[in-house]
Order: sequence, then structure tokens, then C-alpha cells
Amino acid sequence: MVNDTIVAIATPPGRGGVGIVRISGDRLAGWLPALVDRAVRPRQATHCRFLADDRAIIDEGLLLFFPGPGSFTGEDVIELQGHGSPVVLDLLVRRALELGARVARPGEFSERAFLNGKLDLVQAEAVADLVAADSETAARAAQASLQGEFSRRVREVVEGLVAVRVLVEAGLDFSEEDIELASPEQLAMRLEDLEGRLTGLMGAARQGSVIREGLRVAIVGKPNAGKSSLLNALSGVDSAIVSALPGTTRDVVRDTVTLGGVAFQLFDTAGLRDTDDPVEREGVRRAHSEMDRADLVLLVVDSQVAEVRDAQALVPEEFAAYARAGRLTVVCNKIDLSLLTAGIVGSDPPVVAVSAVTGAGLEVLRNRLVEAAQVRGGTEGAFMARRRHLAALDKALGHLQQARRNLATLLPELLAEELRQAQHALGSITGEFTSEDLLGEIFSGFCIGK
Repeated sequence: MVNDTIVAIATPPGRGGVGIVRISGDRLAGWLPALVDRAVRPRQATHCRFLADDRAIIDEGLLLFFPGPGSFTGEDVIELQGHGSPVVLDLLVRRALELGARVARPGEFSERAFLNGKLDLVQAEAVADLVAADSETAARAAQASLQGEFSRRVREVVEGLVAVRVLVEAGLDFSEEDIELASPEQLAMRLEDLEGRLTGLMGAARQGSVIREGLRVAIVGKPNAGKSSLLNALSGVDSAIVSALPGTTRDVVRDTVTLGGVAFQLFDTAGLRDTDDPVEREGVRRAHSEMDRADLVLLVVDSQVAEVRDAQALVPEEFAAYARAGRLTVVCNKIDLSLLTAGIVGSDPPVVAVSAVTGAGLEVLRNRLVEAAQVRGGTEGAFMARRRHLAALDKALGHLQQARRNLATLLPELLAEELRQAQHALGSITGEFTSEDLLGEIFSGFCIGK
């Protein structure tokens, strides 16, 4: 348990009806007579006056006292719920500082909950994700992680991994003894099962990562195809400048829209063409970079000049890899100026005919975006996941695969080491094996007071 006492304002900056100051530390029951004008019972809201050093009244409101270890942080916790004036809240913080507290670092309350065994690292991160949730789906997924769903599934794989390690290391320790050990065939079956379970967990984690970070959608195409108009129509905001002059968009313009409970990050890019203008050339380079990073690429073509007889004929060679990976949708825009009918007009890759000006076909395109999110994992029963979780799962899977190869070459020592490394990678997710540097990086992104 950490010995010093911390304090922070736990409500957002600005004025409001209620403001909360949170204090966490050891032996805070002794602070109560100096803070308030009446006796306080643990875990019961008490209406009282908050007092300065000279017993002058700073504010009045509710006080909650949670003795440790039965609190969020595992320490004694005091919450002062007063009026939401920044001046009043600052006075309450200053009063706590007078009594011996220090100002908390970002995320330090959640960090203490982790260090004191109240939450594992995934659950602690889920606290921040729940605060930052920008859709109902994201909130539900963060709550699932906070309740331990992701951690439970990681632990299930770790338990299976430990069981295999026991068998392998028993073979190393007792190879000369007259006892029955697991055969290579039995170990191969167990490793194959573990690999399948870990692959399934990775799929669910990718789904959680999409929910947390949103699906990246790059809007690309030639100049004047209507990319900026499409961004504005999908987002409902005039984020990008629309002009009849080609090459208007030089930089990447970003906006976010929520569809089907999933956030989509839309990136409008510079028109793709050869140019001698160094600024526009940099814009084209950034467009290609966004395409590489995107989960889905919307290739916008002008329906006045495109012939939609064959979907594949609309796809230049440089987009073929995106099409093969299922990451490409062709958008035939400006159908208000052509004879094309709104909606799905092709497949392999999908082709959607729309008018960014009139809105025709846009609902079909929105449905296509939601379908793309479902293909990448869906949203039902999801938990929240971060990129570091995906990296750790991928690392663990790599060690498992190498373990199977070592088993085939009858190298039990190397097999045992790969299994140990796989367990270490999984342990880094929940915080069982975590460096101080990683903890600092994770909790520094939290809100003050969480």
C-alpha cells in the first residue's frame, strides 16, 4: 500500500451543480473532525459543512467515507460532494493539502487500485475507456472489461498454458525417472487447442479495439470526384472545403461519425494525381499513407465519367490489394448528374452509387460501413481492448507457434522457453508482468481524479 495521501477534483473542469473532490490515503478517519462539523458513518452519505482550518465554512454538501480496503483504491477514501464552483472546489483541495495531502497525478487513483489488488491492469484501463466512451457500444464494451470479461478470457488461456508447461517441464526434470510423461502427440494436441483459443481471443480483442478506436475510413480518389462533399454529407458537418477547382484538399481532413453504435473516423484526402506542386504532392503522399492505415478505403469516382459495367474495371491496379483484402468499397458519386440509380450497383468489390449533394444512396453507404464493422468482429458481447493488448496477444501467439515447431524438432528445452515467453506476454495484459515504464505510460493518459 502507498503511504502518502492524494487529492484531486474528480468532476470535469468548469461550473456545475455538483463538484466532487476525492481524497485517498491511509488513516483518513482522523481527518474527518478537521474537515466537517459532525460525525460521519462509513459508507453513508452525510450532509455536513466543509470546514477551513479556522472552522470557517467553505461549503456544505455530502461527505462519503470509505474505509480501506473496502474502497475503490483499497485505501481510505473521502469524497466531498459540494457545489460545482471552481473556486469552492479549489478551496477544498487546498484544505486537503493543508492536512497533508498532495495533488494526484493523472490516473493515480486507478493506479493505486491496481497496485493494491482491487483491479487488474485491464480493468484499470477500462475505467478510462468508460469515461471516454463516445457511443453506447463503447460504453457497454468498456463496462464488460471493467467487470473482468477480457481478464477472465486471458486467464483461461494462461491456465491452459500453465498446464502444458507443467507437462513439458516435468519431462525435463524427470526424463530419467521411470514415470509416465506426456507424449509428443498429447502435447501437440494441447498446443493446437491453446493456439485455437488464443486465435479466438485475438479476434474478440480486435473487435474491442475497433469499438474503442473506431473504424478508420480513408476517402480517396481523383480530384473533383466529390470526396470532400461525401465527407461533409456523411458527417453532417461542413468539415472540408468544397470547390469546383481541382486540388482544393491538400491535407488530410478528419471527422468522426457514429453509425450502428460504432465510431467511424473519416479521413478526406488529397486528390490522387501526378503533380509538380510540392504541397499537393505531399498531400498525395499522405493520402496513400491513410489508405495503408485504414480499415476501409472508399474509392470515390465520378459517375459521369465512370462506366459501371464491371466493378473490377473501376478499380485501378494500385487498389487491387485493398480489394483482395476486403478493405475496398467503390463509391460512384454525383448520380444527380448522371443516369445511375442510387444504391448497390456492383460487387467484388462492392460498388455504391450515391449523390453527396441530394443524399440519394447515402443510407445504403452508411449500412455498408456498418457491415464492414460487423465483418471485422461485430459488436455483440464485446469487451474493450487496446493496441498494446493486441500486440501482447500477437506476441503470445508467435511463441505458441514456435513452441509447436520446437516440439516437432524434439527440442524440449526450447519448447519450455517459448511457453514461458507466451505466458509472460499474456501476463503483461493483466499486469502480472508489467514494467514501471509501462504503468507510467498507461496511467498518464487518465483524467485527473480517476
